[in-house]
Amino acid sequence: MNEALREARIALEEGEIPIGAVVVCKGRIVGKGHNMTERLHDPTAHAEMIAITAATESVGGKYLNDCTLYVTVEPCPMCAGALGWAQTGRVVYGALDPRRGYSMFSPSLLHPRTEVSAGVLAEECSKLMTDFFKEKR
Repeated sequence: MNEALREARIALEEGEIPIGAVVVCKGRIVGKGHNMTERLHDPTAHAEMIAITAATESVGGKYLNDCTLYVTVEPCPMCAGALGWAQTGRVVYGALDPRRGYSMFSPSLLHPRTEVSAGVLAEECSKLMTDFFKEKR
């Protein structure tokens, strides 16, 4: 999760919503990303999507069964759907997203075998988001 926080801080420096994601497979990072929606003018360029694309390229296939995605904020429904299609083995996230998190809409978006752990370094992850939005307002 510390690597995901590092990615979130990069997003913050770039003026993006500070969310970072890292995919780990067999003890090594195979993909990482941070929000790039502003830079790319692409509403789908979420941290998770960037990390999933990098990871599938690295492992040479579309499935991430043996991988764990660490992300600083609960994935949105779009990202949860992508994680489900990738059959990601485990998802670990920091801060809950009570407005746009996938669990508010459809917790079944993830693959049925995906394990989920929530609240990892939640305070630090939440603070990045809170501080960002305070600054914007």
